[in-house]
Amino acid sequence: MLRRNFIRNTVLTTGLLSLSSKEVLAHFYADPWKIKMLRNDIGIFTERGGTIGFMLSKKGIVVVDTEFPEQAQHLISELKKKSVKPFKLLINTHHHGDHTAGNIEFKDLVPHVVGHVNCLANHKRVAEQQKTVDKQLFADITFADTWKRKVGSERIKAHYFGAAHTNGDAIIHFQHANVAHMGDLIFNRRYAFIDRSAGANIKNWIEVLEKTLNTFDHETIFIFGHAFDPEKVTGNKDDIKAMQNYLAKLLQFVAGEIKSGKSKEEILKAKSIPGLNEWQGDGIERGLTAAYEELTATK
Repeated sequence: MLRRNFIRNTVLTTGLLSLSSKEVLAHFYADPWKIKMLRNDIGIFTERGGTIGFMLSKKGIVVVDTEFPEQAQHLISELKKKSVKPFKLLINTHHHGDHTAGNIEFKDLVPHVVGHVNCLANHKRVAEQQKTVDKQLFADITFADTWKRKVGSERIKAHYFGAAHTNGDAIIHFQHANVAHMGDLIFNRRYAFIDRSAGANIKNWIEVLEKTLNTFDHETIFIFGHAFDPEKVTGNKDDIKAMQNYLAKLLQFVAGEIKSGKSKEEILKAKSIPGLNEWQGDGIERGLTAAYEELTATK
């Protein structure tokens, strides 16, 4: 053990000695977040939580999702370095805390928060249950099916295709740039959280992704809420199809296990799902549980 630690520390020290003093400081004090521009003035911010999208327009800044308060502070600070324009809109893809807990940092900064009607209902319900209403900034503009707003030269359109990851997931499309934020409708090659307490429906989720494929073109850049590889939180239609396949295989596997007479406890012991070698990470039991509950629910 001591020899292994010595070797590891020696390798680290040797590597750092090969750097300049400025590079060494950068190594130790590098920002924990990343910002990447995707197309035109649309970019993403990643640190801890669901991927944030943003637009730096000549008419103002638009933000999609906010992670947590600390991360939202980092985001705001970085965007202010890039633009002197005011914040115009904050849009939430859905209500989960890793996408909305940072909303509160935008209080008095942004005039409007936008979300699906079910996103707002879920957000308020959870906050009331957790007694954290005072720590939230809720949507003041809601929509049922679609919502549109023009900011500068960019047209923003929100789409709601039905219950999926929750019953309030919206896709936010920057039409001119052709960049669509999917929120948690996509867990790219990572076992998904399926929130049945907020109206999730796996079977319908597959249909929602089919509508997504039919709505957007092959040039669309998609932003994903999460990914197993943190560098792959953006992608294309192939990734949408892969997520569809994951959900279909999940339902198929659990249905087969139920038909064979296995109990819920036995099904949850599965370590993998046939045909889904790409899917990794923790949380396979969350999807198995949701699929079991959906398939055995009394209609």
